[in-house]
Order: sequence, then structure tokens, then C-alpha cells
Amino acid sequence: MKYYRFIISLCIAAITMSASAQFSKPRREYVEYLMTTDHPDRNYTVGEKPMIRIEAYKGGNPLDGVTLRYKTGDEMMTMTADSVKFENGVALIPVGSRTTPGFRSCEWNFDVYGKKYKDLVKVAFSPEEIASLTPMPADFRKFWEKQLKTAEKIPLNPEITPLPQYTTDSVEVSLVKITVGPDGRNMYGYLTKPRDGKKHPVLFCPPGAGSKKIEPSTYYSENGFIYFNINIHSGCNPELPDEEYAVAQKIADDYNRNGIADRDSFYYRDVYVGCSRSIDFLCSLPEWDGVNAGVTGGSQGGALSIITAALNPKVKFCAPFYPALCDVLGFKHGRAGGWPKYFRNTEETPGAEKTLEYYDVVNFARTLKCPVFYSFGYNDETCSPTSTYAAYNAITADKILRVTPTSGHWRFPETNRESVEWMKQQCKF
Repeated sequence: MKYYRFIISLCIAAITMSASAQFSKPRREYVEYLMTTDHPDRNYTVGEKPMIRIEAYKGGNPLDGVTLRYKTGDEMMTMTADSVKFENGVALIPVGSRTTPGFRSCEWNFDVYGKKYKDLVKVAFSPEEIASLTPMPADFRKFWEKQLKTAEKIPLNPEITPLPQYTTDSVEVSLVKITVGPDGRNMYGYLTKPRDGKKHPVLFCPPGAGSKKIEPSTYYSENGFIYFNINIHSGCNPELPDEEYAVAQKIADDYNRNGIADRDSFYYRDVYVGCSRSIDFLCSLPEWDGVNAGVTGGSQGGALSIITAALNPKVKFCAPFYPALCDVLGFKHGRAGGWPKYFRNTEETPGAEKTLEYYDVVNFARTLKCPVFYSFGYNDETCSPTSTYAAYNAITADKILRVTPTSGHWRFPETNRESVEWMKQQCKF
């Protein structure tokens, strides 16, 4: 009897192994491709004619006879469609050229067994020569000095609420509410501090676009910083229940165009000033080391990082990633501009063009005094590299640039870690 049970067990095992082998999960994709340009860094001089090379394989065999469809054109402008066939696994795409500094884009795709493979490539033409199309008003500095003086007359009245549910053995987390403008205009944020009884540098992190709830992070405090990340919209307490928060966040509807007809009514006026006041709050904390203050963020947060560093002399270093609101008049002049893409496919409210001169990140970049770690990717379809390069080129302070051509509106962890190490190096004790 035991013998028969043994034989049956062997048969079941054999059947199971056979089924497992038949339906085993592949360890790599059936179709694989490699995309390169004839200049590895994707940088060209004006007048050059870049080529994109796509190598594709199915099951390790070169793709042959498959049609690759593509569109090319100046970045974020009208594109021209064409196609080419793979020959022995290779397809070549001519990107076209430019007569002025800027970027060209190529979108491409092909199908194998009903599955679509697609990607985006952008190449730069003399990017170090991209200049902003937004002029600086003669009274730019006076305008912002007046706004800051008005705001500084209003007490911050910080309300700090410990949040033990987020606190760890090494990092203390609190909810903070500060008053940053008239009529009780406020900002909420999460404050994290190392729990070691020592004094530390402060690091401010303004948010990306939108009005969704922010979340606490202990990452930067684990790296030795007192860290403050905020929501820029008044009344948006991230600890509110979702239903109540949804009511509060209605203040942010269409905020990036709210009041744009006049520089004194534009929504971002109180935002920019509120970010500067956030630095004042951080530098009032008894745990601050009294010397080192920095700011970092991505997208809208990258824009507000540059703006805050330009407005508040307490800021000693700045690390923006793919900043928004750069060269915002670009589309008005037929070239890719920054988020939120004013004048793209539409006219703006009368007066907007003049207002935006006071709010364009480029004009704040021109006044920066502190060192800057600046990073973005070429494949960004939200904050065009044309616009982010325009802002970078306007900086005359000490600066370091980390371009990752294959990244879009996001950053690699490796680049982020490099920025943290750079910020640590900027701290003076």
C-alpha cells in the first residue's frame, strides 16, 4: 500500500512540475528595445541633425519588417508624422534641427502581437544658450520688498501639535499651523525633528501643484535636518477627515490663474510670501543651529524653492528639481514655456502677461545669491526642459547641474540622494 502511495505521489509531483514548466513566468520581456541618440548626452549645437536609433528584439531575434510610427517637432509644438520599418532589428529616426537654442521632441511607437511599445525622446540644441523670453520689471525688487514687509507685520502665531502616531524612536513629528497673511491666511505643514537633543539645520519643502493632502516624511530628519513640508492653501489641514478636507480645498480651485489680471490680486502673491514666512518660522525654533537654512522641492515645489531662496536671505542653499513657473511667457512667443503652460492653445485674462513678469521663476533666479543644486530630465512633458534651462541659465550664483536625460517629471533616487549629500556639505558649523 505504501508503495502505491509513493508511486502516486511521484506522478502528482511530475504533473505539477510539468504544468509549472509549461506556464512558468518569463524572466524578461518577449520584446525588448534599446533607444540611443548619436550624441550620448542628447546635446547638439544649433544646426546639427540628430538621429535616434531604436534596436528591438523579440525573443532575442532582431525585429524585422515591423513599422515604427513617429512624430517629431519643436518641443510642445505642432509635430509631423512619419514612419520607418525595422531592418535587422534597427530603425533610425531623423529628429530634425533647430536654428535657435531649444529642444526637439520625438514620440514613437510600434506593435508586436497586438501589444504597443512606445517612448519619448527629447534632444537639446545649444541648451546653455537658452535665454528667457520673460523680461524683468524695473520695480521687481521693490514690489516684493513691499509684500514681505507687509507680511512681516503679521505675527506667525505658530500652533504646534505633536503627532505621536507618526513619531519614531529617532524623529519627532508635529502638525504646524502658521499665520502668513491678513485675515488669518494660514499654511499647515508637518514638522519633523531629530530626537537627539542637538541643534540642527532647517530644511523647508514647498509642495508640488494641486491641493491634495500632504503627508509627513521622516527621511530628511533621519539625515539630520529639521524638516517642514507644507500645503500652500489656507485652511487645508491635512489631518482633517477627507469630507471636511474636500470642503477646505475648494479655495484652491483654478488657483494658478486666480486673480491673474493684476499683480496685487494674483493668488501666488500670498503663496510666495507665505513660503518666505515659513523660513522665518523654522529659524525661530530653539532647535535650529542658528546658521544653516535650506529649501528643496520638485515641480511647483522646485519653483517655490528658488523663489523662497531669492526672497529670504536666511536661506543658505537651494536644491530645486524640475521647477515649474519658469519662462512662463514662452508659449506667447512660440516656444515651450513652463507649467502651468500659460498662453498654450488659449489666450489668458487681459493683464496676465504683465502680471506674470513679477511671478516668473526666471526673475527670481536672476537674483539668487546662495549656492544651487539644480536637476531635471529632458523627457519632462509637464515642466519643459526649455523653460527649466532658461531659469538655470539665469542663475549667476554658484550652481551645480544634474541633468538626467531619460527622466520625465520625476527624479531618480540616486539623484535625490546626491542632492541630500550636497545639502549636507553646504551646512557650516
